[in-house]
Amino acid sequence: MKILSFLLLLSFPALAQKAPKLTSAKLGSGLTVGVPAGFAPLPDDGIAVKYPSPRRPLAVYSNPSGRVDYSVAVRPTTFESMDYAVLLKIYKSSIQRLYTKVDFLKEDIRTVNGRDFMYFEFVSTVSDSRHTNQLAPIKRYQVVQYAIQGQQLYVFTFVAPSEEQAQWQPTAQAVMGAIVMK
Repeated sequence: MKILSFLLLLSFPALAQKAPKLTSAKLGSGLTVGVPAGFAPLPDDGIAVKYPSPRRPLAVYSNPSGRVDYSVAVRPTTFESMDYAVLLKIYKSSIQRLYTKVDFLKEDIRTVNGRDFMYFEFVSTVSDSRHTNQLAPIKRYQVVQYAIQGQQLYVFTFVAPSEEQAQWQPTAQAVMGAIVMK
């Protein structure tokens, strides 16, 4: 009986947990996303520092501590007419090449607001094996969703520290479910 009471106490907060609050953000003609409450847009110089790349993301939103990000990127693609089932395998392989280790939690094709997306949820690990004084591995919880429209690849990415996965997982899933592309 004590064990049952203990289990009920542990599960109660999960039952009482509310859906994450999102704010709608229009990122251009035909693209609207849900941004978690409390997240703020990263200014251009902040994006340049945090995401150094010639092709910067369309938008990046960060939580107050700067440890959790939600980004939207648009890239040209030649895969405009390919089957998402085939692309799912290609993008999974690309994700695996980016990190030392990837533990996939989910991967599938999802329909969100009438549009299909390739969906990946995983924990990534980057280890430094180049030096004798190895740094501690960096582990991150990530949710990535891809969609192709015309000759553009849209990439929606939610990244949080892996030790905060349980806290951020509902929010990550909510933002991925709030994308509207026309």
